[in-house]
Amino acid sequence: MNDPARTDRLRRSAAIASISVASLLVGLKLWAAWRTGSSAMIGSLADSALDLIASLATLAGVWIASRPADDDHRFGHGKAEALAAIFQVMLIALSAGAIAVQSIARLLAGSAVGRADEGIAISLVAIAATFALLSWQRFVLARTSSVAIRADHVHYQSDLLLNLAVIAALALDQYLGLTGIDPLFGLGIAAWLAWGAWRAAGEAVDHLMDREWDEDRRQRFVEVASRHPELSKLHDLRTRTSGTRDFVQFHVDLPGTMSVAAAHEVIERVEEDLCAHFPDMELLIHIDPAGHVDNPGNTLVEQDEFARLEEEE
Repeated sequence: MNDPARTDRLRRSAAIASISVASLLVGLKLWAAWRTGSSAMIGSLADSALDLIASLATLAGVWIASRPADDDHRFGHGKAEALAAIFQVMLIALSAGAIAVQSIARLLAGSAVGRADEGIAISLVAIAATFALLSWQRFVLARTSSVAIRADHVHYQSDLLLNLAVIAALALDQYLGLTGIDPLFGLGIAAWLAWGAWRAAGEAVDHLMDREWDEDRRQRFVEVASRHPELSKLHDLRTRTSGTRDFVQFHVDLPGTMSVAAAHEVIERVEEDLCAHFPDMELLIHIDPAGHVDNPGNTLVEQDEFARLEEEE
């Protein structure tokens, strides 16, 4: 049995943990960037600063998305997470551009870094703190389905590689005398941030544009519905996700001679079963009398999902 209150607490705890780790890393890397002057470290500092802003936005998105529907938002507030993601993407893109410009300037100037040992030590602390955060996020994700926390988790996984890249840049520059390697790593970090922004933008736009579920999930939904022999010709299936909540609607045929009370009882059983298999879902089922066609010739609406499922099997 899902406990919405406990689920919300877990999501908020993961967001707060992310904010705490990001705040610690911003302070440490700010000091390290000042001491080393490394482009790679400055890029890592910028990434951690964005992590902090992103984590704050994630907390706000999770909190707003968890609010129940009200008079002005009858479908809930789930898209707050996608709006927060768009805000993050804008910041990441601007930061990537600034890091790239700064790295090119340092590459042309040919300046070297200093005190690499201190920068490496800070990066090792960052890796340890990130590991701890990822462990807690995995615990939360095993018990919730938060899109925002999952995206945050993926981002912090990439931070492990980012910190390793900073260590490599500092070591190669300081100990092997490869003075051009640090700004090159800075350019690589800028490109990594830009790629992350592109991927995050795609997911956020999918949520805002009400993209359909992926085909495997849609098929699994139809398979569960097909276990009810009273139903026939499931069509006009529409699915979307908003924040942590799913919305599904479809038409289904029932005998025209069936009473309203009997039809209601059938649909109640179907809804209970489907919602048990797909938690956090709002479901709307429209009943058509057997043989009725809503939109003749419209394959998008009239496609029989049950028949398609049998063909694929």
